[in-house]
Amino acid sequence: MIFLCGRIIGRLECGRTQLEVSEELGIAQSVISRLWQRFQDDGNVSRCYSTGRPRVTTPNEDRYLAVTAKRNRRSTASDLSLQLPVRQFQRRPCTDA
Repeated sequence: MIFLCGRIIGRLECGRTQLEVSEELGIAQSVISRLWQRFQDDGNVSRCYSTGRPRVTTPNEDRYLAVTAKRNRRSTASDLSLQLPVRQFQRRPCTDA
């Protein structure tokens, strides 16, 4: 993939248009545009690491769940979640709009 990105950037730097490069390589023009923009912004074509959905449990809770699951092998995920201590969340006050 990195080699292909290099080929794309190289062709764009040689003066070819994004449309020409997309047709030559069979890649959507929007992908070429995004790659070129990323290269112009920070000189790099690699994607930023993204963590995905944020974790809900803490590392301590993860360890607790692992130990509890090993002790009670027949318990379901719902059973295990009910055994977790309830945490207090800070709530934003509701405002009437």
